Amino acid sequence: MLKKLILIVFILAALAAGAAGWAYTQVKNELVKPVINTEQVMLTVKTGTSFRGLINQLVTDKVITESSWTRWVGKLDPSLTDIKAGTYGIESKQTLKQVLALITSGKEFQYSITLVEGERFSEWLKQIQAAPELKHVTDSMTEPEIAKALGIDNVKVEGYLLPNTYHYTAGTTDLAILKRAYTAMNKELASAWDQRQKDLPLKDPYQVLIMASIIEKETAVPAERGLVASVFMNRLRKGMPLQTDPTVIYGMGDKYDGNIRKKDLRTPTPYNTYTMKGLPPTPIAMPSKASVFAAVNPDTSDYYYFVANGKGGHKFSTTLVEHNRAVRAYLQTLRKQAQ
Repeated sequence: MLKKLILIVFILAALAAGAAGWAYTQVKNELVKPVINTEQVMLTVKTGTSFRGLINQLVTDKVITESSWTRWVGKLDPSLTDIKAGTYGIESKQTLKQVLALITSGKEFQYSITLVEGERFSEWLKQIQAAPELKHVTDSMTEPEIAKALGIDNVKVEGYLLPNTYHYTAGTTDLAILKRAYTAMNKELASAWDQRQKDLPLKDPYQVLIMASIIEKETAVPAERGLVASVFMNRLRKGMPLQTDPTVIYGMGDKYDGNIRKKDLRTPTPYNTYTMKGLPPTPIAMPSKASVFAAVNPDTSDYYYFVANGKGGHKFSTTLVEHNRAVRAYLQTLRKQAQ
């Protein structure tokens, strides 16, 4: 009788062990199953979400299929239950284990916004307002209010922010992005000012920003920045008007329709460098790091003029006679291109 009882216990223990082993295998298989989403899914996990709640969310968002075994995953690997709130990018072909490891790591999805050099602050604001998952706190703020919030001692933000690609997580404020751009420009500007040439006709770092913004708007050819800067420095030293079209355009504001006419060049505004000498009162765009350093380290030249050459660059001239000849050549090129 005792032998039979021992045999029964042994059989039951074996069955239990087999069942446990089978269950273990089922749970383990759930961990290595690939997700079912074929495209990236953005998953936002709220604070206080339980492990079971997360599994239900993954099922609802069609990341995994419903299974009675997934709720035991936490027992198999307790580290996968340490959920971090945030927004995560779930890629196709990941496994459930990889998804859970991502969420417990707290490595949220990084959105990005590229703020382009040569654009105006008003253009940047439109782009920022359309950026996904940013918390917009500047929508109801005026430019002077934004400047104050950034710590800028000016009513204008133009020129103070460094163009770059900025990464952020969901819920980041637009003001935080602007602060990073302002901090980055301050760093570059301070470095440039420390490395400036002697006898530079620019009084302070702000004038460097103004000059850099003009250089940025005048050429898209990196190799020309130093020469363009040299022309403007030579003109400043001679007391000649800068006579740069981008400043006229900026001063026209909403009146600019894509064309500059002779009357526009003759109409005074605070920014019209055809009717005034020296620099305009503020930058006219967001300058790149390269333009900032060109402003403090211009090439050495005897050029006072430049005009487009019809090939993407410019023809530089020392005298007005040479310049007028270059202008005629450019106009001839335009006529040929129009034929």
